[in-house]
Order: sequence, then C-alpha cells, then structure tokens
Amino acid sequence: MYTVNTHTHEMLVEKQSKFIAHLMPYCMYDEVLEILKYEHPKARHFVTAFRYINEFDQVVEGSSDDGEPRGTSGKPTLAVLQGNELINIALITVRYFGGTKLGTGGLVRAYSDATNLVIDSADLLPYQKENVIVVSCAYTDIGKVGYMLENLGIKVIEKEFDAVGEIMHLQAPQESLDTFLEEAKRLVKIVTQ
Repeated sequence: MYTVNTHTHEMLVEKQSKFIAHLMPYCMYDEVLEILKYEHPKARHFVTAFRYINEFDQVVEGSSDDGEPRGTSGKPTLAVLQGNELINIALITVRYFGGTKLGTGGLVRAYSDATNLVIDSADLLPYQKENVIVVSCAYTDIGKVGYMLENLGIKVIEKEFDAVGEIMHLQAPQESLDTFLEEAKRLVKIVTQ
C-alpha cells in the first residue's frame, strides 16, 4: 500500500470541461474541501473519494458524486484509488462544466483519467502503520531528545510541560519508536504506550 504526505493537484480538460484533481493526506480532507469551495465558487461539482485505516485497523472508504449522475464520478475515482493501493488519502476533483455533455461513459473516463493524472504526478510513499507513545524528559534533555526525534523522523503530535520537564506524544512506525527508546533510554521515561 502507498500513501502521500503532501497535497498535489493536476488538471484534465475534456471537451472544454475542466477536471482539477487534488490528492492529499486524509487528515487534510475537510480543510482542503472548504478552501476549494471558497476558491472555486463557479465550479459545478466537487467530487470526492477517500480511503483510510481507522483505529481498529479497518479500511474505511467513501465517495460522493456531488450532483453528477449516480456512479459516474465518485465510485470510479474510488476504484482508481483502490487499484493503486492508496491508503490514508483523499481525492477531491473540482469540475467546471464546459458546455458539452460528456455522457455517463465520458464522465467515468474523465474522472478516472484526472485521478490517474494526479496519482502519477504525486510523490507516493510506502505505507507504514504508525503507533503513538507518550514519553517524558527533563528540561535539560529537551534539546538532545528533539535532535534524536528529528534524525529518526518521529513526529511530535502533542507537547505538554510540567514541573519536571516535557511530555511528548510521539507518532511513528514501531521500528522507529523502538530505535528511539533504545537510544534515549537514559533521557526519557515512557508514560504510556
């Protein structure tokens, strides 16, 4: 499986209709959709599809035709995402109607082609399941711990400070977290895992 960590977009023009496909990490979906609706007030449709893994390791999928004929846009977009084994991603296609009707087959082809176009231009990364742990460290060790986290590519998703030091919520593949805990065993204490 593959995922992305940046927002990418590409445009396909089919019989004067514009299909602007936006591929992004799933966590950006709601915000980007709101921004696109604001930036493209004259667009006819905002077709969406998404796939992500929930906290129970189940794949959750969904799509919307947003006013296009049923099954001609959202489902074909989702099928392309499935076929490319993409996960934890969302795709939004902004459509401007060009005056010529494409028919159901033409719509399926156009949305599928726009999706493939943006996937081809995106920087796809191998998907790795990430875990979250909470660790604490003394104020005097924050710099050293931060340097280790950066070198291992571990994300700090939340920070808190108390009388003793810093409490950090870390997110990364388990292998990276294990390496960090081994290297920093004298600097950090595990709060929860």
